[in-house]
Amino acid sequence: MELLAPLAGSLPLPPLQLLAAGLGVALAYVVFGLAGFGTALVAGPVLAHVVPLATIVPLLALLDCAAAGVNVARDRRAADLAELRRLVPLMAIGSLVGAAILLRGQPRALLLALGLFATAYALYALSGFKPVGRLGPRAALPFGLVGGVFSALFGSGGFLYAIYLNGRLDSAERMRVTQSTLIGLSTLTRVVLFALAGVYAQRETLALALALVPAMLLGTAIGRRITLSLPRAQFLRIVNGVVLSSGVALLWRYATG
Repeated sequence: MELLAPLAGSLPLPPLQLLAAGLGVALAYVVFGLAGFGTALVAGPVLAHVVPLATIVPLLALLDCAAAGVNVARDRRAADLAELRRLVPLMAIGSLVGAAILLRGQPRALLLALGLFATAYALYALSGFKPVGRLGPRAALPFGLVGGVFSALFGSGGFLYAIYLNGRLDSAERMRVTQSTLIGLSTLTRVVLFALAGVYAQRETLALALALVPAMLLGTAIGRRITLSLPRAQFLRIVNGVVLSSGVALLWRYATG
């Protein structure tokens, strides 16, 4: 035990807390590997028990950016470039609008609207009452803009891109990789802003991110492997389940905020 003491002292968290954080992150990135978004839903509540709340968003931004980079590097040919060309400029414009809204106050009404929309859509899609129809390319305008706005406001716009891509692409793999690419670009913007604000000057955040990289890689690999074996209908049920969880989480944040 004495021999292990110096090693434990060099860790960013006590061993048991680091193990709990690693398990939460691994599970979160199984979800990311499956759906291409949703890590904050799983990892956020776990990390909140072991690190300050102010650390969670910049920490997950680093890990999300890295996970998206891994997915894109491995499966970049599966990404739908036409959809990326439609969505990325709109996402950027929406992010600027969201940042401007954020500077003017706390937009709680928008949080409620987003939570209600996500919950209602997911329940409808999961009900089997009527299949969600195929979307036209013009639908990129509202989904791209609004997704960018809510990504900047709450870090929760990813499910809007998922709804759009579900209505546009027939391949689960193309949807996953395209979604991962969008999330990577979105989180890259946040990483740059956090870096400019000096958030990553705190060594503890960077050390914890590095310590959690193996858990992120393991979870992403497991999620990707599961996705490759899933039929599209089952994949969509999983994605819509994550969308539903996102909506409920936003409503909970509104109710308790």
